[in-house]
Amino acid sequence: MRYLSTTAHKLLVVATAVAVAGLGAASAAFAVTSPPAAAATAIPRCTGGDSLGVWLPPDQGNGAAGTIYYPLEFTNFSRHTCYLRGFPGVSAIDRNGKQLGSPARWETSAPFGLPRTVILAPGATAHAMFAYHDAAIFTSPGCHAVSIASELRVYPPNEHTATHALFGFQVCAHPGPVYLSVGPIRPGVGGAAGNG
Repeated sequence: MRYLSTTAHKLLVVATAVAVAGLGAASAAFAVTSPPAAAATAIPRCTGGDSLGVWLPPDQGNGAAGTIYYPLEFTNFSRHTCYLRGFPGVSAIDRNGKQLGSPARWETSAPFGLPRTVILAPGATAHAMFAYHDAAIFTSPGCHAVSIASELRVYPPNEHTATHALFGFQVCAHPGPVYLSVGPIRPGVGGAAGNG
């Protein structure tokens, strides 16, 4: 999706969350891992911009020991099947698009998982486990000053066009401590508590 005004973006994210909530099992059915090599070469990669929507469901967060986990959802809004594989690039930004703090670190330990190929039919959703390390924001000396983010800027794996997801959390204003982590793309709609 293109960079929208805050009001338009909120409406789009709410509409997307409602629509995807109804996809549930259908999304899981469309998200297939490890396709045959011939099929994979015929399917284009999912790209940012208008064809891939990204959203973070705030009610799906669950915390433990200074970290809150969320599923970062990727929905295919195009009219064609595409695939995702690998890690998204994620960073918090302010209202002017300025990056706040360091970008998210890539993780493969539990609950993040290992990279795999995920095929998305039109309207289907995949996810990456996303972690917000709130303890680092309040205990790491290099984090201050603390600022309020407006959104997450998200680059799909191996892409240079970003899309955005609402993210109104406290963050480090300057590069330093890593307070965000993200895992590789996984099939289906993610659940709370790192159970995606």
